[in-house]
Amino acid sequence: MKLPAPPTEKSFPSPLHHPRVATVIGRWLGIAVAVCFLTGLYSHFQQDGPAWLQFPSRPANLYRVTQGLHVLSGTVAVPLLLAKLWTVYPKLFAKLNPKAVGPTIERLSILVLVSSMALELFIGFLNTVQWYPWPFPFRQTHYALAWIIVGALLVHVAVKLPLIRAHWRRTPELTPESLPPDVTGLTRRGLFRTVAGAATLVGITSVGQSAPPLGPVAVLAPRKPNVGPQGLPVNRTAEAAGVTGIDANWRLTIVGPRQLSYTLDELRRLPQNRSSLPIACVEGWSQGARWEGVRIRDLLELCGAPKESRVRVVSMEKGGFYATSELPEEFAADPLTLLALRLNGSELALDHGFPARIIAPNRPGVLQTKWVHRLEVVG
Repeated sequence: MKLPAPPTEKSFPSPLHHPRVATVIGRWLGIAVAVCFLTGLYSHFQQDGPAWLQFPSRPANLYRVTQGLHVLSGTVAVPLLLAKLWTVYPKLFAKLNPKAVGPTIERLSILVLVSSMALELFIGFLNTVQWYPWPFPFRQTHYALAWIIVGALLVHVAVKLPLIRAHWRRTPELTPESLPPDVTGLTRRGLFRTVAGAATLVGITSVGQSAPPLGPVAVLAPRKPNVGPQGLPVNRTAEAAGVTGIDANWRLTIVGPRQLSYTLDELRRLPQNRSSLPIACVEGWSQGARWEGVRIRDLLELCGAPKESRVRVVSMEKGGFYATSELPEEFAADPLTLLALRLNGSELALDHGFPARIIAPNRPGVLQTKWVHRLEVVG
């Protein structure tokens, strides 16, 4: 019995496998990747940037917007990537001349690009639901993969630049009469509308975790912004952090030019201030809240430190990557930055950091340290 001949590029005659289609969808995917990459860099350097790189404390909602865009663009990239792969997969069956350097580099760059992007989106999605079934550190791996994707993408674009230029502008829509007789289905325009609609639908049904007005339709979002103790979600509970209760002898220690120590009642008797600030988490969800407590700049003044000082914040959390954090000078001096004692009109719940936590503008949620028991002036 004679075996059928292996497929070739010509075995897929649909006019939707066309450079113009790949170019248009590639543009959309490129925008999503660029937004995701740049906002991801912003988040990464907020948490682990070089000492010389300083971030502003205002606008207060900037991190909320950038991280919401980061997760949204990554989510939207999923249907765009699938559509892009569908338009070009017949190229995989084209014969490759081993002596042709350009096509070989292109194939390798595509292999690296597709595999790294698929892995990036996959682990990014699992991060939004806080499931880490791998032995490597998520944030460092996510960051490294982002640079691999950008490098492979630049190589791919450089190789394909002549083809991209040739098909950048609109070409006439193929009419049904011009299609091969054995090809039926969507037109190019129909495909574009389908892909755009799928990306929009995925975006609308997930962005509600960072845009509360769309919360009711956020069926794909892993978090509901207003669901949790005191109307605010919790990522890391007190139990998970090893904080099972607060001893009656708890005191806040401030280490500076003068060392100070306060009981919770003494902190409550200090001048109290209010800040309306969001918790904006790296997983993409955010929720605004009303906070009350003592301004960090006032505590610095009480201990004799300049208000431009950096402050190291120490939590009672047992282990973990964020048991300590640092407030740079601009954040410590900002009048919105509080050692918060109350949330939405009532005492902090234990899961929200009772007896005291940090809340500051334009900061990732992981740096809004909970269960604070020590502040150290470090510069």
